[in-house]
Amino acid sequence: TMAAPVKLNEVFKIQSMGIRPDCITFANCTMESEKFITVREQNGEQVTIHTIDLLSPQRSEKRPIAADAALMNPVARILALRAGQQIQVYNIELKTKMKQTVMTDAVVYWKWISAGTMALVTASAVFHWSMDGSSEPVKVFDRLPAMSACQIINYRADEHEKWMVLIGISVATDGSNRIVGSMQLFSAEKNVSQSLEGHAAAFSQFTVEGASAPSTLFAFANKGAAGSKLHIIEVVKGSDTAPPFQKRNVDIQFPADAAQDFPVAMQISDKYGVIYMITKFGYLYVYDVETATLIFANRVSQETIFTTCINSTTGGVLGINRLGQVLHVQVDDSTIVNFLQNQMGNIGLAMKIAARAMLPGAEQLYSANFDQMLRSGMFKEAAEMAAKSPNGVLRTPNTINKFKAAAQAFPQQPNPLLLYFSKILEDSKLNAIESIELARPVLQQGKQQLLQKWLEDGKLECSEDLGDLVKQVDGQLALSIYLRGNVPAKVIQCFVETQQFDKILLYANKVGYTPEWDKIIATMVMINPDGALKLAQMLVNQEGGSRLNVAAVAEIFLTRNMLQQTTAFLLDALKNNRPEEGALQTKLLEINLRAAPQVAEAILSNNMFTHYDRPTVGKLCEMAGLFQRALEHFTETADQKRVIVHASQMQPDFLLEWFGNLPDVSKSVELLREMMAKDLRANLQVCVQIATRYSEAIGTPTLITLFEEYKSMEGLFYYLGSIVNFSTDENVHYKYIVACTKVSMMRNDFKELERITRESTFYPAVKVKDFLKSETKLPDPRPLINVCDKNDMVEELTQYLYGKGMMKYIEVYVQKVNPFRTPQVVGALIDGNCPEDQIRSLVMSVRNMCPAEGLVAACQKRNRLRFLLPWLEARFDEGEQDPAIHNALAMIYIDTNQSPEKFLETNKYYDHKVVGAYCAKRDPHLAFVVYSSAGGSCDDEAIAVTSDNSLFKAQAKFLVDRQDLELWKKVLREENPHKRALVDQVVSTALPQCRNSEAVACTVKAFMEANLPNELIELLEKIVLRADSEFANNENLQNLLILTAVQVAKEGNLPDEQKGRVMEYINRLDKFDGQGVASICVDEHLYEEAFVIYKKVDDKRKAMSVLVDNIGDLSRARDYAVACNMDTVWSTLARAQLEAGAIIDAVDSYIKANDPSEYLRVIGAAQDAGAYQQLISFLQMARKKDFGTQEARAVIDTAMLMALAKEGLMAELEEFVSSPNLADIEEVGERCADEGSFEAARMLFSSIGKYDKLASCLIRLKKFAEAVEAAKRANFSRTWKEVLVACVVAEEFRLAQICGLNLMYVPDELEELIKVYERRGYFEQLITLMETGLNSDMGANAVGIYTELAILYVKYSEEKLMKHLQTSHQRMNIPRVIRECERHENWEALCFLYVHNDEADNAALTMMNHSDVAWVHDKFKELLLKCANPENLYKAVGFYLEEHPLELNDLLCSLAKKEGILDHSRVVVQLKRKLPLIKVYLEQVQELHDMKSVNEALNGLYIEEEDYERLKKSVLEHKNYDQMELAMQLEKHALLEMRRVGSTLYKNNKRYAQAVELSKKDRLYKDAMETAAASADPELVEQLLRFFVEVEAKECFAAALFTCYEFVRPDVVLELAWRNNIMDYAMPYLIQVTKAYTTKVDTLQAEFDKRKEDEEKKKQSEMHTAGLATDNMAVPGAPLMITMGSAGGMSMDSYQMGGGMGMGMGMGMGGMASVPNMGMGGMGGMGMGGPGMGMGGGMTMF
Repeated sequence: TMAAPVKLNEVFKIQSMGIRPDCITFANCTMESEKFITVREQNGEQVTIHTIDLLSPQRSEKRPIAADAALMNPVARILALRAGQQIQVYNIELKTKMKQTVMTDAVVYWKWISAGTMALVTASAVFHWSMDGSSEPVKVFDRLPAMSACQIINYRADEHEKWMVLIGISVATDGSNRIVGSMQLFSAEKNVSQSLEGHAAAFSQFTVEGASAPSTLFAFANKGAAGSKLHIIEVVKGSDTAPPFQKRNVDIQFPADAAQDFPVAMQISDKYGVIYMITKFGYLYVYDVETATLIFANRVSQETIFTTCINSTTGGVLGINRLGQVLHVQVDDSTIVNFLQNQMGNIGLAMKIAARAMLPGAEQLYSANFDQMLRSGMFKEAAEMAAKSPNGVLRTPNTINKFKAAAQAFPQQPNPLLLYFSKILEDSKLNAIESIELARPVLQQGKQQLLQKWLEDGKLECSEDLGDLVKQVDGQLALSIYLRGNVPAKVIQCFVETQQFDKILLYANKVGYTPEWDKIIATMVMINPDGALKLAQMLVNQEGGSRLNVAAVAEIFLTRNMLQQTTAFLLDALKNNRPEEGALQTKLLEINLRAAPQVAEAILSNNMFTHYDRPTVGKLCEMAGLFQRALEHFTETADQKRVIVHASQMQPDFLLEWFGNLPDVSKSVELLREMMAKDLRANLQVCVQIATRYSEAIGTPTLITLFEEYKSMEGLFYYLGSIVNFSTDENVHYKYIVACTKVSMMRNDFKELERITRESTFYPAVKVKDFLKSETKLPDPRPLINVCDKNDMVEELTQYLYGKGMMKYIEVYVQKVNPFRTPQVVGALIDGNCPEDQIRSLVMSVRNMCPAEGLVAACQKRNRLRFLLPWLEARFDEGEQDPAIHNALAMIYIDTNQSPEKFLETNKYYDHKVVGAYCAKRDPHLAFVVYSSAGGSCDDEAIAVTSDNSLFKAQAKFLVDRQDLELWKKVLREENPHKRALVDQVVSTALPQCRNSEAVACTVKAFMEANLPNELIELLEKIVLRADSEFANNENLQNLLILTAVQVAKEGNLPDEQKGRVMEYINRLDKFDGQGVASICVDEHLYEEAFVIYKKVDDKRKAMSVLVDNIGDLSRARDYAVACNMDTVWSTLARAQLEAGAIIDAVDSYIKANDPSEYLRVIGAAQDAGAYQQLISFLQMARKKDFGTQEARAVIDTAMLMALAKEGLMAELEEFVSSPNLADIEEVGERCADEGSFEAARMLFSSIGKYDKLASCLIRLKKFAEAVEAAKRANFSRTWKEVLVACVVAEEFRLAQICGLNLMYVPDELEELIKVYERRGYFEQLITLMETGLNSDMGANAVGIYTELAILYVKYSEEKLMKHLQTSHQRMNIPRVIRECERHENWEALCFLYVHNDEADNAALTMMNHSDVAWVHDKFKELLLKCANPENLYKAVGFYLEEHPLELNDLLCSLAKKEGILDHSRVVVQLKRKLPLIKVYLEQVQELHDMKSVNEALNGLYIEEEDYERLKKSVLEHKNYDQMELAMQLEKHALLEMRRVGSTLYKNNKRYAQAVELSKKDRLYKDAMETAAASADPELVEQLLRFFVEVEAKECFAAALFTCYEFVRPDVVLELAWRNNIMDYAMPYLIQVTKAYTTKVDTLQAEFDKRKEDEEKKKQSEMHTAGLATDNMAVPGAPLMITMGSAGGMSMDSYQMGGGMGMGMGMGMGGMASVPNMGMGGMGGMGMGGPGMGMGGGMTMF
């Protein structure tokens, strides 16, 4: 059977992404192109959007997005999301939001109509939303009323968005339940809508024959009450001049078993020009769009395909069905043409489709029609056919030659070749050969502008040959052709010739071409040196590195003495400073140092190069006078010393940097010494700068020694001056001071010396002091003053100055320099016996600038304090507050007894501690006065002085008045030996005399903190229990007294007679805080005291709490409660009883208290104790009171319900349930069930409709039928599973089957369902259940059910397996079944499944490995054709060789029919020793392929079988083998015919001599003659003739003359015939030769005359025939005046000149020419002639 014209394959399965099948619907799944699919999946509240990339499934993504719908852009990764009326568009790759809008009406359908536009359909209108800018949706048209009741299933627009169609479906209202299709066709240009009846529609761009632009076609299909039709109409005409498209209208034939079927989708492939129409039942119809011819119709899916799109790449259509299969249907390029030709017999349609899609298959048909048109003179039609042939099968050189021949045969008609070119140029371009053929005449006639125009229009294919042809005429046009034809060598050559140097490198880089740049630059240097330089610079600067030989290019410039260009080029070429360029860098510098030192200086200053020969360059620099550059390059010390002499000619900055780069410090010192030695004065400044810069590296001591060595004190001064401010070395500072002193004395300027001694802190003070003192000539002592002042040597300075009589400098020092040193100066003067008046005068002159404390200390130390009294009183009168002044005055007043107490009490500026300590040694009372008046700063001193001197009364009063708890802590600590004495004074005198309550409170608190309870009680009794006390009714003190007694009682420190003191205080006092004190008593375990206090304050509830919580006497508490008879008291008692476990008493107390607040505890306790009867009474009280919140009442009702159930009060229980209540009946039922009360639980679950739990109870009660009914009403998988297990265990298989049927449709439960049966061994019942399930609606788990049933058949019922697989394999998960079949070794089924799962390789391997049960020859052959792994094919060959050798030929022949599937050479090698088995296969392959291995194998077989006929046919028809080897093999064969074949091989390979020799040996003279004639070798022919003469084969001699007629020389024949007396045998040949020559001479004469006449005519019309009519080229059928020959005359190719030497017997004949026109020469001369050859001189033969 012929292969179908379309091919179907499954490209993807959506379930493989883990998506639930129920989500694969029209509403949730969308596909806008062959790139993406979106699926919306919802699990509960969670919504997931799956984006499936069909081209790269691994890039598929899923995102949790709360959207109602999702739509992927057909081109880019752009996702549109719709939630309610809001629409958002996101760019997934950029992770950005592109657009957002909110529609006023709900969107009922949406679709991308292009990559940048989305259509939005609402209930009333259609909107288009462009993705450009910030545009909002724009309304395109309103929906017609007829569309209002339709479900919108599609919306389409043409590519120009001028026509749109909205498609919807609805149910017919006539009662037939027919699905009616409705369409609204809208024209955007006319703004008009039209209502149509149709189910599917699409737009297409189709070019009508004769049109220059495509028309817009509208196709739609409809199934109405009257029938089904496909309509194709033209809505937009392609061009005005084109004929209109003929409207098509054809019937659609639906199969008889699909009478209710109707179209649901339509896609049009512009590539093939076909319409794909898909129906509801999964049928595919393929129509030709031009003729509406039905090409193919068949079912492609068992399930409905609900969405489709065109595949822009293949021209096919993609569709998704409800099983999640993504199916792809496309035209089969390899079969469509043959199908249309042979199956349908529609040759015209085959040619049209082949032309549209450029398909193979119609080549022979095109070729035959083309030849027929040429023979019929239909040149225009033939030209159009050749120009538009599919895949260009007719656009060959052969076609061009045919057109040329036709032009010569029909010169009166328009040139067919030019018609052919015109047709191609209309809508395509010429290929390389066509372009050359057209260019030749155009260039000959100087019409280059035509070529230019065609080039610009892209009508010519540019090639090197075309460029070479054009270059002879127009170099610029040739350059354009070379550029377009990518001929880089010729392009660059043109650039050089036209001096477009700047374009050379750009072009070479662009095309990736690397020419020989050196040669190009060498050529350019002679033409344009600057251009050559520019190109060279561009080459070395290009990205990716230089492609030049820099040295060679530099040499090119140098050889022409182009120094400037050389320098410029090398600067560019060497700018990357690579190590390997060192020699070139040296060369560049050498050139410029010799010729242009300033250029070299500039190069070196830029530091461009580092790899040149530095010593060489250094010497060149020294010669050029560039000493600084020379020094840079020298490394030898001798060279450096020689150049450093010229340091004055160098930049100081350079020298500084250069010295820093020296590797050895000693070298630096050596060079500095050299500079100082040569010219110290000139180099001093530089030396100082170098020493300053590198002081740290060389070492300051070394440099100091160096300067001192050359006695350069000035240099030392400048050097050290530059570093002294940053140095901490004391020697540096000392040396600098010394140098500064010397220089200052020379200059008589001591400012710097004074500054350094004042500011420096690092010089050795003593050493400097001694040096300055030793310099007796130093006229200014200020440096010495600075040194002594800074280093605390003032006394020595004072003595020095006083001794030198410089009292003035002393006064200046203390008055202006440092008044703070006055105490030292005064002390030194006192020690120096200076008069007191002079000292007092000095001190008075300093006034208040002198530090009083130091001055007082200095005078006090020397016992000369009193003489400062005038200065001190002066300061006191000035209001000075310095404590030292006032301390000194106090001391003087104390010592002189000048009213010290008054001064001490009134003065607040002296230091109390200092003065107090001064007084303590003289008068303790004065000391206490000083300390007590200090305001708390000397409290410790006051306590100490009173304690040391037994002043406890004063101390007690001081402490009470101070009210300082910290101070009290210090004196009341146990370590204080005076504590008792102090306490006695406080209790006896200080506190009783105190009237300040705060002071009393502070004292009491201090006693409490000191833990003195007995003393505190004693104290409090005196101030609280005394009636005359001011503090008797003080609440705080009463509280304190009782609490102190409580504390003492707690510690047990009271004697026996005082143990009732707390109770006594409680009874005696009535102003204390009862609640607070009682709480403390409870905390301190004084429960009776607390009970008495609560009774005293009438707090009965807390009194009850003390009884029950602390005392723990429930009997006493019950009596107290009876006495009080209060609800709160009863509640407190009830809680205590409840905690004590007296449940019945507690419940009774709660009832008396009418208090249900503790219902939770009561319920819990009663339930734990089983006191349900008492609990019922409590709960009844609580329900009557209507207590608490709804939640609390629910708990109470629940407990009531549980208590009734526990007591077995079923009637009351039923009454309670039926009455209004808030009980959690389900919870109670669960508890009853857990505790085994299944009857009560049954009643409870039944009352609230909890059928799942009711079913569980019924199972326990063995009521399985009722349990199944409950499960039906519950309809939960868990319930069905529970009942199923129970029924299976009880072997109630009928009821179990009901449960199983409800479970098996749930995907997650099917596996567990099977395990329930399998674990118990009920295999038959399980299979029956599964088979029963197949007969009902299986829902979303159909695949799982079919799969599991197949697995069960594999395990337990193999006899049913194959039938099930054959009928249902499309509905099951084949991989799972495959695994089970492998595990259970069911090979036949395994093969079947592999085949239908597109695993042909595995199926083939299984058949081979288990051939005894799985192998079937026909099926195996089909499988191998589908195998993807070619190795399996060769395994199959080996398998057949071993097990089925007789079928091997059939197998291989079957495989050979499919092109490219089998490597025939490998098969030959594999079966090398078994080739006779596959002879038929080899012959079949040989007919199809001329392969060396196959040919040699077959030839070997034929030789082995001695089948010379087939061998001869093989070697003649197939040439791909080693012919010489075979010929040599056959040459030695025993059979004559085999040797004859060998001779044939020698002949075919032009080994004519060997072939002739072999034929002569076998006396096959006919073959020998034929071989000699085929050789066209006169020498070989003559040898054969001589052989015939030698063997006297006269007849063969005569036959050879005619066989080899053209290659026999007449003179040789005459000679042989004459000498061997066989003229009779040669005479026929001679007669024939004479006749032939005579005829040719006559013909030549006639042609010469005719040609001469034609030339005369041609000259007259030359002007008309030489032009090329441009206008005619554009008019079909007009004659194009492009001639085939040269414009100026006749081609010499058509003529040959002949001549020959006259030979023996006075006769000569002209040599034969290779063309019909021939000339003859006469005897004795050379034949010569022109266009028409005449007779030569001499005598002629005839």
